Amino acid sequence: MRAAVRKLGNSAGVIIPKSLLRDLGIAEGDPVEMMLEGGRIVLVPIKPRVRAGWAEASRSIAEAHEDALVWPEFGNAEDETLIW
Repeated sequence: MRAAVRKLGNSAGVIIPKSLLRDLGIAEGDPVEMMLEGGRIVLVPIKPRVRAGWAEASRSIAEAHEDALVWPEFGNAEDETLIW
């Protein structure tokens, strides 16, 4: 597949066809690692870490006091004695 280098502002770029993006598993706006290897430009998708951001999200939920059990009647018998 051939493509032309185009001017994009003060830089230049190549349009990546939708089929190649799909095969790579990336979409517009996804982060990629770009490197030069043996005279070739290589793009590697940067996959987010599993559970990335969960700690911050749970902290903000707790700070907003929105961390009560949704169905408290389904708790464990020993829940009242737990120390966190």
